[in-house]
Amino acid sequence: MSLPVCTRSLALAAVATVLAGPVTFLVPAVARADAAAQQLGPQEQMDAVARELFAALDGNRVAIRKDPEKAIPLVDKILLPHFDTEYAAQLVLAQHWRSATPDQRKRFINAMYYALLRTYGGAVADFTADRFKIQPFRGDLNAPTVVVSTTVTRASGAVIPVEYRVRKTPDGWKAFDVVIEGISYVKNYRTDLGAEISQKGLDAVIARLEKEGLETKGAVGPSPPAKH
Repeated sequence: MSLPVCTRSLALAAVATVLAGPVTFLVPAVARADAAAQQLGPQEQMDAVARELFAALDGNRVAIRKDPEKAIPLVDKILLPHFDTEYAAQLVLAQHWRSATPDQRKRFINAMYYALLRTYGGAVADFTADRFKIQPFRGDLNAPTVVVSTTVTRASGAVIPVEYRVRKTPDGWKAFDVVIEGISYVKNYRTDLGAEISQKGLDAVIARLEKEGLETKGAVGPSPPAKH
């Protein structure tokens, strides 16, 4: 599945996608969301996670620049726990989710997690705090889903609008989609995978994603996402 180059920038803003945006595309609900984190608003949580990730990247900057894959474990630990992978997977599979077996759903969620990890991990290596800006929040915190708007400045100086779609969960606000210059990560995946599933079947698509994720999985260990 091919994603536009601009969609890969999603990983850049993904630094803060943490809460607002899965991420967005979204990320599994892990035990990192403690009682205090659950009470943070979407912008506050995004800011907190962004700070944590920036600090981790800065602390490993030399090693990451030599080997960008060194960023993958950091994204796995800090960023993706705030992305609702399961909900994003449901949106991506659309009607295929309803007909999928429990085992197919679990495998697809895991495969999608590592696809997200690969996308984000490969893009955050050179990302710095001064390139990421959170815009004033204009949504309704009582709504089940909100949008957190941000901008990312590329090396060329171009300012790219990035929106994170976030939803309330028992573990706090979690991202389930990232929209970059009007391109939705979820819709992009749904279009690409929907056509492939229609041609080859869900099992074949899952198997391909699992195969592609083996290397990324090896970078963070054999344990699958904590919750589905």
